[in-house]
Amino acid sequence: MLSFGVIAQASSTVFVSTPAFLIPLLHTERGLSLGQAGLLASAPTLGLVITLIAWGALTDRIGERWVIASGLAITAIAAFAAMFASDYISLGALFLIGGMASASPNAASGRVVIGWFPKERRGLAMGIRQMCQPLGVAVAALTIPQLAASGGIAAALVVPAVLCAVSAVLCALGIVDPPRPPRRVDGGDAHPQAAWHPYRSSSLLWRIHVVSMLLVIPQFTISTFGLVWLVTELHASPLAAGLVIGASQFAGALGRIGVGLLSDRVGSHLRPLRWVSVVAVAVMLLMSAAGALGMAWAAAILIVAAIVTVADNGLAYTSVAEIAGPFWSGRALGAQNTGQFLAASVVGPAVGGLVTLVGFPFAFAIVALAPAIATPLVPKDSELGAVPVEVLQRP
Repeated sequence: MLSFGVIAQASSTVFVSTPAFLIPLLHTERGLSLGQAGLLASAPTLGLVITLIAWGALTDRIGERWVIASGLAITAIAAFAAMFASDYISLGALFLIGGMASASPNAASGRVVIGWFPKERRGLAMGIRQMCQPLGVAVAALTIPQLAASGGIAAALVVPAVLCAVSAVLCALGIVDPPRPPRRVDGGDAHPQAAWHPYRSSSLLWRIHVVSMLLVIPQFTISTFGLVWLVTELHASPLAAGLVIGASQFAGALGRIGVGLLSDRVGSHLRPLRWVSVVAVAVMLLMSAAGALGMAWAAAILIVAAIVTVADNGLAYTSVAEIAGPFWSGRALGAQNTGQFLAASVVGPAVGGLVTLVGFPFAFAIVALAPAIATPLVPKDSELGAVPVEVLQRP
């Protein structure tokens, strides 16, 4: 089930990432401005944000298998149709539709992992599942630019179309929905897990959503501005800077597994989440001073910062699914991802404006305020007593 979850999420990520790697072709050879090309590239992400909570609600209602399989199938159809689009408006509309469908694995594949792994092994399992996003981006980065350069947009879209189609079939055949209790027990009373309303009965989910949105700020600051910082501030060559960024992303993916394993060892996802938040403050302050230390130290600090700032994702995701319970986790995970995407969309213009006004060192120091604010908001393990034990211990 973990393998199917990774395949599904990675395939949808390839589709969402593909338009961004078409920007060089659209701008240099097709004559689109960077703004127009960027608008096309943002269409799948916009579609994904629009439908995350809706896919989550459908997952709560009918289960994971058919939500994932149908979403991937629609994404594949949109990708195949986009290969024959005759104008950029049609292409953008198909990217939008594909993005709306590609949200289904985001909302449902995490539930498959949560549902089939016992509590003491979920951290590692979810850390592996969370690797699928960098994996999908890596597949797109290795294939799309070359195919676009040699065969145009249609050739490049073969990759996400085939991957999503194959994944849809595999998930339809292979995924088994995790066991879920009936909504009502004998006598007609609501099952304790079905009676739990996490957003109404507790502030835990609201706080984790806010924490995750705050922790997205340093994460996307590093991923968005790390390359330009190395090139413009430290005068690294584009090749050297690209190698550092590539190494940082790979290290960050492994870090997600490591922190997930740590959470299993300590028996808590929330305590490591607080630790990550505290360390994120430190690494962003180190980033603000790294420019004065030389290229080698700056590169090492950036790699450490990349590991730390992505480490919270799996911890928060797992905590949200556990606290929400089997009848709310789809919507809760959709809300979790929606908040993160919305926060991430602000990072580019906001941090870019900060860099323009005060420079990279001060901008990085200001970004450190985000995890500093997040740290006291992370719930304590003792607060989980507000959640029915039947919910926390599922399956």
